[in-house]
Amino acid sequence: MILITYQRVDGHLNRALNKGDLNKLNFTIMKKLLFILFILTTTAAVTVNAQVKKDTTFKVIITDKGWIRDAGGTQLGHIDKDNIVRNDKGQKLYFIDANGNVIDANGKKLGTAKKNGSYYNINGENVLNTKDLDKEKCAILDPKGHNFGTAHSNYKLHACAAHCYFLEQEKKKAEAKKARG
Repeated sequence: MILITYQRVDGHLNRALNKGDLNKLNFTIMKKLLFILFILTTTAAVTVNAQVKKDTTFKVIITDKGWIRDAGGTQLGHIDKDNIVRNDKGQKLYFIDANGNVIDANGKKLGTAKKNGSYYNINGENVLNTKDLDKEKCAILDPKGHNFGTAHSNYKLHACAAHCYFLEQEKKKAEAKKARG
């Protein structure tokens, strides 16, 4: 129940609201303010989320056991005891000969892997390098320092070659999918 009373103050009629009306008025104002705050927060969250750039670079991780995985944990292959890289089905992909030449399963030279972890493509251009993170792990970096994965230090020679090989395979898959699609 709303009680409105009129009082005469200085020759004028003023309306006086009772305490219940003030509470309802305050509640209505608070609801409007909370709604506006909700809209602003939602808009800010959507804007910030839209501006976050996702890292879509292909990354390779080589474990201490020689397993090669992508950043999502998918098994790509492994480095066997004879230092041959095989895919997840056991098929030979490439090996690195005594001179550091990376040779695919068909005998084609793909590039050169140096003992320091640097990888050079078939044209002799430095494509990737490694940098020790600690005594067991090294980062796979491009010449500008962008990270493309990690490798156990036992597999430093394979780190960059594996990244380049599997990146090339991913590109081929994407092109085939695009051609079909």
